[in-house]
Amino acid sequence: MSFLSLVLGDITQKGYEKKRAKLLAPYVPQTQGVDPALQKESRTQMPAPSATPASASSSSSSSKFHRARSGGARDERYRSDIHTEAVQAALAKHKEQKMALPMPTKRRSTFVQSPADACTPPDTSSASEDEGSLRRQAALSAALHQSLQNAESWINRSIQGSSTSSSASSTLSHGEGKGTSGSLADVFANTRIENFSVPPDVTATTSSSSARPAAIDLPPSGIVKGMHKGSNRSSLMDTADGVPVSSRVSTKIQQLLNTLKRPKRPPLKEFFVDDFEEIVEGNIPQPDPNQPKPEGRQMTPVKGEPLGVVCNWPPALEAALQRWGTTQAKCPCLTALDVTGKPVYTLTYGKLWSRSLKLAYTLLNKLGTKNEPVLKPGDRVALVYPNNDPVMFMVAFYGCLLAEVIPVPIEVPLTRKDAGGQQIGFLLGSCGIALALTTEVCLKGLPKTQNGEIVQFKGWPRLKWVVTDSKYLSKSPKDWQPNISAAGTEPAYIEYKTSKEGSVMGVTVSRIAMLSHCQALSQACNYSEGETIVNVLDFKKDAGLWHGILTNVMNKLHTISVPYSVMKTCPLSWVQRVHAHKAKVALVKCRDLHWAMMAHRDQRDVSLSSLRMLIVTDGANPWSVSSCDAFLSLFQSHGLKPEAICPCATSPEAMTIAIRRPGVPGAPLPGRAILSMNGLSFGVIRVNTEDKNSALTVQDVGHVMPGGMMCIVKPDGPPQLCKTDEIGEICVSSRAGGMMYYGLAGVTKNTFEVIPVNSAGSPVGDVPFVRSGLLGFVGPGSLVFVVGKMDGLLTVSGRRHNADDIVATGLAVESIKTVYRGRIAVFSVSVFYDERIVVVAEQRPDASEEDSFQWMSRVLQAIDSIHQVGVYCLALVPANTLPKTPLGGIHISQTKQHFLEGSLHPCNILMCPHTCVTNLPKPRQKQPGVGPASVMVGNLVAGKRIAQASGRDLGQIEDNDLVKKHQFLTEVLQWRAQATPDHPLFLLLNAKGTTVCTATCLQLHKKAERIASVLCDKGHLNAGDNVVLLYPPGIELITAFYGCLYAGCIPVTVRPPHAQSLTATLPTVRMIVEVSKAACILTTQTLMRLLKSREAAAAVDVKTWPTIIDTGQTCLYSSLPVLMKSCLMSLNFSTVSLSLVLQMSHAAVSGLCRAIKLQCELYSSRQIAICLDPYCGLGFVLWCLCSVYSGHQSILIPPMELESNLFLWLSTVSQYKIRDTFCSYSVMELCTKGLGNQVEMLKARGINLSCVRTCVVVAEERPRVSLTHSFSKLFKDIGLSSRAVSTTFGSRVNVAICLQGTSGPDPTTVYVDLKSLRHDRVRLVERGAPQSLLLSESGKILPGVKVVIVNPETKGPLGDSHLGEIWVNSPHTASGYYTIYDNETLQADHFNTRLSFGDAAQTLWARTGYLGFVRRTELTAASGERHDALYVVGALDETLELRGLRYHPIDIETSVSRTHRSIAECAVFTWTNLLVVVVELCGCEQEALDLVPLVTNVVLEEHYLIVGVVVVVDPGVIPINSRGEKQRMHLRDSFLADQLDPIYVAYNM
Repeated sequence: MSFLSLVLGDITQKGYEKKRAKLLAPYVPQTQGVDPALQKESRTQMPAPSATPASASSSSSSSKFHRARSGGARDERYRSDIHTEAVQAALAKHKEQKMALPMPTKRRSTFVQSPADACTPPDTSSASEDEGSLRRQAALSAALHQSLQNAESWINRSIQGSSTSSSASSTLSHGEGKGTSGSLADVFANTRIENFSVPPDVTATTSSSSARPAAIDLPPSGIVKGMHKGSNRSSLMDTADGVPVSSRVSTKIQQLLNTLKRPKRPPLKEFFVDDFEEIVEGNIPQPDPNQPKPEGRQMTPVKGEPLGVVCNWPPALEAALQRWGTTQAKCPCLTALDVTGKPVYTLTYGKLWSRSLKLAYTLLNKLGTKNEPVLKPGDRVALVYPNNDPVMFMVAFYGCLLAEVIPVPIEVPLTRKDAGGQQIGFLLGSCGIALALTTEVCLKGLPKTQNGEIVQFKGWPRLKWVVTDSKYLSKSPKDWQPNISAAGTEPAYIEYKTSKEGSVMGVTVSRIAMLSHCQALSQACNYSEGETIVNVLDFKKDAGLWHGILTNVMNKLHTISVPYSVMKTCPLSWVQRVHAHKAKVALVKCRDLHWAMMAHRDQRDVSLSSLRMLIVTDGANPWSVSSCDAFLSLFQSHGLKPEAICPCATSPEAMTIAIRRPGVPGAPLPGRAILSMNGLSFGVIRVNTEDKNSALTVQDVGHVMPGGMMCIVKPDGPPQLCKTDEIGEICVSSRAGGMMYYGLAGVTKNTFEVIPVNSAGSPVGDVPFVRSGLLGFVGPGSLVFVVGKMDGLLTVSGRRHNADDIVATGLAVESIKTVYRGRIAVFSVSVFYDERIVVVAEQRPDASEEDSFQWMSRVLQAIDSIHQVGVYCLALVPANTLPKTPLGGIHISQTKQHFLEGSLHPCNILMCPHTCVTNLPKPRQKQPGVGPASVMVGNLVAGKRIAQASGRDLGQIEDNDLVKKHQFLTEVLQWRAQATPDHPLFLLLNAKGTTVCTATCLQLHKKAERIASVLCDKGHLNAGDNVVLLYPPGIELITAFYGCLYAGCIPVTVRPPHAQSLTATLPTVRMIVEVSKAACILTTQTLMRLLKSREAAAAVDVKTWPTIIDTGQTCLYSSLPVLMKSCLMSLNFSTVSLSLVLQMSHAAVSGLCRAIKLQCELYSSRQIAICLDPYCGLGFVLWCLCSVYSGHQSILIPPMELESNLFLWLSTVSQYKIRDTFCSYSVMELCTKGLGNQVEMLKARGINLSCVRTCVVVAEERPRVSLTHSFSKLFKDIGLSSRAVSTTFGSRVNVAICLQGTSGPDPTTVYVDLKSLRHDRVRLVERGAPQSLLLSESGKILPGVKVVIVNPETKGPLGDSHLGEIWVNSPHTASGYYTIYDNETLQADHFNTRLSFGDAAQTLWARTGYLGFVRRTELTAASGERHDALYVVGALDETLELRGLRYHPIDIETSVSRTHRSIAECAVFTWTNLLVVVVELCGCEQEALDLVPLVTNVVLEEHYLIVGVVVVVDPGVIPINSRGEKQRMHLRDSFLADQLDPIYVAYNM
């Protein structure tokens, strides 16, 4: 059993509501959560509340339908009293403790003020209290208790879980005051209210209830939107990890986790391992031993009565028209109504004949010239006539038949992009139609272009429009006669049909089939000449055409055509027509019965006693039975005879399949079949006895048509005959049926030429049958029963469900307040190797969030309870936004297409992947006990190399005497100041590209000396003190750096705070100052003012800054004797969790500069351009250190200047003819996005990049191959070599491990298998393989650097087919972290680690914290040996461990970013084993909810993971550091602290 109940969460509301909540918080009692362990089995017995009052209150059906109409509900096809009761019973069946389920959080753009008393404290449900304390708390306040009794009939309501029930979920209606916009708080989620005996009448709740809970959330303190909020103790809760998190979001996640702990549907029997074939096998459900199986014998085809030979039946339909048109010219044939439902024109048989003749003559003779006619017999023509003009249509139809051209009736196109319009265009194209007939009025109404031509409809061929109004037709000459031959197999007309996928096909009907069908209908319905029939159906297709246009003429009937538009304004019009004309037959759908019932009070005196047949053409809909019953009970008093109700079943291919013959008065009415839904889902007929909740009542649709034969075959696979108690597809064989889909031979064969086979597979007989597309069976007495359509078939894990049944269940949940009846679509989408059910409904504009969420949760639960199937996604869209079919129904395939491409724009959505997806692979079990030694032995046995690689050996490379003479950078600078005083080392550019500042060797030396003296005088510093350098990127930073070294102090470079976002950036600066115990801060005058400003005081305590010195003001001291100390130099790294200041010794710095110099061949005559931030890592080294060491000139471009001038970096490189340039990913992305479409303009400016030999992206992550590729491609037109772009790799412990130098092979790329990577294996695949990932080498390993790939858990070396942590050994590795707490173990672990096995030399390694692998390539390295490439896959601490596999966030993010054009950026992280996906929306807010299913689908399909929470935020919310890397942990903390202000948060169930 599984139970899951929904309780409303809260909706993010800012500003006013929060403030009021804070003020009132102390006055509202608080409740604690329930322990989830208690919730499993303790079911407290309570009096069961009856079904929702809304349905309970309707006793008589008349009041019910009247009430429904006043609620604006029109289309009630699916109404079934029995079913509604069943659903209500299922919803109220089980009492169970509530499980709090989080409601999606949605940003409110407009606030509705709620009354001042509607507030609660923030939720504190920490799931820790026992039951006793709950009772005490429930009795806390009698007043609260009273008011809750009113509003909370939803508490403790849950459902019956069937044996396979998925986590079903419920919240029942609670009333609420109209002015409130809050929602029920989680506070009351777990409160159990004892002893309420009678369920309160929730419809009568007024807003006077003293404390109607509205959820107000209080975020932790901090200034948000200018309003100060104090923090609130009570909102502190413990999360699952025992980390106190003061937040509402984590409460919701806790609720979600508690919910997901509940047992789910039993997973499919066979689990499967992570490979495709096994997944597919795993998804073939193993038959349940208890499932019902068919036991009957094989059915034999059932024959209808023979088609009688009537002496005066015409040889062809056209002959009948000729006969009546010439002998009975005055007889009425067709009456049309105006908008009000009054008869406006009657077409007589004489007029029909003469006008059709004129049209036939015109079509054949007057459209082209005599030698080149436009139309020849056999050509196809489109008939485009509006639904309110049957007269013109009938003339055109018969005109075409007489001219022997083939009419193709289609709907009038309303806009250029009608729903399904493109597919209609495909039909016209495949039929080769070039001509469209229409009326003058209709032509005027078609959409036109500016110059008055009719627009070219999307996907349509070019058409010539012909107007068929009489005044434009020429009279045929006396001697012209149409050719009327006896009916044969030549095509007569084409009727279009839309398939399940939305494609439109043309069913071709031959002349003989058209005639035979009319004969069969005449015999079955017993038509006699001169009868009057009322037709409410569409006269262009299906039964409306067959009875009202064709059989009509055959039997000289008089049809009164009631168009859809009249029905909308006057639903009773057809009943009045029957009464006024004493009609014998009426053709209707269930919808028309409903409309008439809803309006029947307006008309007391109508009589239906003349009707001998009320043909219900959608009698095949299983839910039609209740409409027929209700209509009969209401209109029996108006003379309607029970035996007159005749349901029939039709399909475009087989035409009329079966129809109930008019009964004999007084004879007993045919019985009903009450079938078990569970049996139906296995395709078996079982009479339902035990559980009336899940029963389906169906009525028969009469017997097989005269002259026809019927069999039932299995719906999938070969057409094998079913057993007698099995449901299958109905197939019909008769002369009266379609002959083919026009122009589609392949599909035609499978549908129109089916030879049934027996269980052995051998054909039964040689008569071809036509598949009807209807599912059903032949019951006792050869009565035909239909239980659904093939198009509505949803096959989920091997069980069959019917879309109509699910719609009916959804509507039986009292929905008047929430959704429109009849505006609901159910379809299945294929996700992760199975079909998943999606329900989309239109929400009423006045429905509140709570009502909607509550309705959705109850629908999920009802469908689960009655059909035992989970709904994957339930979406509500705004009223009138679903694509419509021409007659106002929902265009299902178009809706599905919108859903899949993310253009449905729902306003509410609930996804339940946790509940529905039962075929995930087994989580991987780590093999315990395999130590590093056995791994190594295994590798050796398998002949795999141990994965290691190294750069060139430093010892072999001769260097000039610089290295030997000057150990320290300070010495190098002094030596340069003497040797080449005027050699320019640095050039700083501004946004305009002009040089604002330069520094020669001597200038740099002098300025540094000055700063050193200031430090000693003003700062009173001692050697070895730390000094924070707070400068914008520039030369001042460099001089201050060397000044510190001269003074013997240790410089710490820090990014300056951002004046616009002080609150965000200043605390970081503050933290670094504290961690590094800085004795003083060197900065510029502007920044000094900023640090002491009032705005800064609001963010940090400004009184505690150390001494701040403005270096711009320093006096010109004479040069002091420079203190030379072998001090440490520190480079600051602000990292994810703790701020670490890294220390590097002088020797390491020199070693690093030397390695870079050798790799890039830097010397004093070279120029390099640097567009990087100079605060940490390689950016700092290149900006401040390398020029001084190697003597080359550095052109410095601060990256923020690019924001005002995108051309700056590229034009500088071009102007100075730079060979080597360094940039960051963010700079490259700016150029790619901003200049991508301006390459011509770059050419015009004379920018040429052919001088560039290396363009290096400085990074500490997996190379972003797609970005570097697109950069190379875009700018190759202005000379950029495809080989130039490469990346570096460094980490905290060693800032430069790889760097693509000048010599050596080009960077290599490989495709690896993503699925293997999750298992820490590296498997190379071909390009284009499914699930492949393109990786690029991160540059060449620097001289003197050794790397090895290590298992991060066992610390043993790995083979080269494994993914492991990259460990590095090199002279320039940093010496450790400088932290407040001297954490020796951390130091040793990160900087001085040994392999656990297999390294005799006991080398000391530093751990980079990145996963990667080494591959030996075919290329030759500089040393002459084969080159080993190092590939970086991602940071170890960011990997997600889910289901025992290792995922890299970037891979999931790449998949997500591809799913929708409006996703600007994406980041993922986990929280308590839930995968959280945050996407930035760059479109309009109404697209936010479109992303939820797309994101869930793609992550499931490509990564086999279920997304727990989808958060949609504004662009720019995902924090990104200066190197362009996402700060996922910061994002996680902001999310949990509820500081993101998301547009939407969806919690997947």
